[in-house]
Amino acid sequence: MTKHDSTFLRHFSMIIVGLAIFTVFLIVFANYLYADFTAGQSADGELSERELAMAARVDERLAPVGGVYAGETGRAAMLAAAEAAAEAAAGQVAYGGTLDGSVIYGNLCGACHTAGVGGAPKMEMADWTVRIGQGMEVMVRHAIDGYTGDGGIMPARGGNPSLTDEQIEVTVQYMVDSMQ
Repeated sequence: MTKHDSTFLRHFSMIIVGLAIFTVFLIVFANYLYADFTAGQSADGELSERELAMAARVDERLAPVGGVYAGETGRAAMLAAAEAAAEAAAGQVAYGGTLDGSVIYGNLCGACHTAGVGGAPKMEMADWTVRIGQGMEVMVRHAIDGYTGDGGIMPARGGNPSLTDEQIEVTVQYMVDSMQ
């Protein structure tokens, strides 16, 4: 073995030993930093509120975004999920269940119908003459089910699924009554 080989081996060995010492240092330092974050239970066997909150956040982040439904089992699961969503929405009525069309218009509808956003007809009689001629039932149905046509898009329930049919009806009536 030449002098250059022995010098290389000595330097290489020193680097390996230095990396091993650095690794041990990192392990000890990490244990020191995270000594508070033990995942175990307290002395009485119960998880602390902090640990429960952390576990809930982790579960929320790890929850699947969607599901895959196939066959009859999947169809049944999909229908059950839709029914559960409809039931949950039924328990949450928009704007405290108010039947004041001006309140609902001011909070939701006015965002598009005041400026004509997305092709929405402005609150001017010229934009509504044909629609009013179709009748109140058609306008209410378009507001409930949504409508694409006449160069614009009306989202179902104005984009708020917790609006009831009755709230939509009084809001459409308010809009027609307050036309300029």
